[in-house]
Amino acid sequence: METLGLLGGGFAAALTPENLLWALVGVVLGTAVGVLPGLGSAMAVALLLPVTFKLDPTGAFIMFTAVYYGGLFGDSTTSILMNTPGNSSAIATAIEGHKMALKGRASQALATSAIGAFIGAVVSTAVVAFFSNVIIDIALRFGPAEYFALAVFAFLATSAVVAQSMVRGLIALSIGLSLAMVGIDSQSGAARFTLGIPSLFEGVSIITVTVGLLALGEVLHVASRVHRGGSGTTELLRTTGTPWLSGRDLKRAVPAWIRGLGFGLPFGAVPAGGSEIPTFLAYGTERKLSQLRARRGKRPDEFGEGAIEGVAAPETAASATAGTAMGALLGLGLPTSATAAIMLAAFQQYGMQPGPLLFERNADLVWALLASLFIGSVMLLILNLPFAPLWAKLLLIPRRYLYAGITGFAVLGVYASSYSVIELWLLILLGLLGFMMRRYSIPVAPVLIAVILGPLAETELRRALAIGQGDVGALFSGPITIGIYTVILAAVALVAVARMRSARRSRAQAEAEAAEKTEVAG
Repeated sequence: METLGLLGGGFAAALTPENLLWALVGVVLGTAVGVLPGLGSAMAVALLLPVTFKLDPTGAFIMFTAVYYGGLFGDSTTSILMNTPGNSSAIATAIEGHKMALKGRASQALATSAIGAFIGAVVSTAVVAFFSNVIIDIALRFGPAEYFALAVFAFLATSAVVAQSMVRGLIALSIGLSLAMVGIDSQSGAARFTLGIPSLFEGVSIITVTVGLLALGEVLHVASRVHRGGSGTTELLRTTGTPWLSGRDLKRAVPAWIRGLGFGLPFGAVPAGGSEIPTFLAYGTERKLSQLRARRGKRPDEFGEGAIEGVAAPETAASATAGTAMGALLGLGLPTSATAAIMLAAFQQYGMQPGPLLFERNADLVWALLASLFIGSVMLLILNLPFAPLWAKLLLIPRRYLYAGITGFAVLGVYASSYSVIELWLLILLGLLGFMMRRYSIPVAPVLIAVILGPLAETELRRALAIGQGDVGALFSGPITIGIYTVILAAVALVAVARMRSARRSRAQAEAEAAEKTEVAG
């Protein structure tokens, strides 16, 4: 009851005309920035920092959080329509979302994404409001060995589960880890694989990698097929329907939204690579469930062709992770994402230090902030859901102009994030790499997850070994790490058994067809 009273006081503060205006400005700005590749919510919050010096703290942080959530909504728009995620949290959504758009279901994909983001934001904010103590306790239980185990889990999940071929998945993972090693070694200070280029001392930007592999790689792939009569037909870009999901769509999306919450809620509280792990795990789980249903004859496997579950689960997971990340920031002072780190700097700018004492010393601000997250989520749903068909009409633009625009935004986004010509050359090289990976059916997702989590995995591995004085057993000493590695072994075993059975069935079917042809010929 005490929590309800505090939350009611927060709503009273957040619903003032001035604070509602800041929330509206934040969600519109966040959405607008989110649709530009490379310019995510972190950059929008960073640009706002100097602007908010003269605002009172409550109004400033309401705007910050509205931009944060608005960016998540906007990120999914370009990932679905143009296969160009505005931020890394939307990479998993792009895999099936763009396929839905190409099949003429862009409006339904955008609606699924908007509703999933709304559900994730509202539920995660409620969890933070009512269970902040539990979130703090979970976060405090994770040490270097646990973070490393989570990174290994993500690596194997994306290479062995998300990828169709385990060999191709491991090749993609190796490419990503190689890119992640470029730059200054955080422990020794030595330069690695930089070729003596100062611009590479800070490593290869995830923005450049994401935009190069996904956006530019897709443009080159489409351009190579224009004169082959392949996927370049304009019919594929026509959109149909309304943003309102049919009963069949809802029947498939609702369980995926719920499962996405299950992945997203715990991950926001620990600094394990942001929302990339839960979104890819949610996507991989939906894919395996779809394959299982197909083997049982319940429903054809649509993954790879535009499965609505592949949009619903990752988008809900990303939004839920963002919500509980706010809980970790407010309750622990622990920034678990780039945007949260910038918001931590904003708190310090106002002379406040997030942590357990923040709920006591600045209770009015904290509860107004939590209330504004509910209000901003409703604003975003109202703004985005009715406009899904309008966004989808971007696909009616002639393909040569559409992909020229994607290329222009890609170059602009990468240059604006770094102001480096070297990054533009890297963008071109990564675009060619993305094109070759599509040509030889090597998945892109393991590369991205390795680039994002590679530095984290390396740092936490070294810390765990340093704490254990070089003893490898330190990596398996805690109950959490043992549990994670047990799940990894069980998952790999299940995938291996399922693929062996599938290969056996394929051989049996081929032998039966060969025998039938021989009998007919005889």
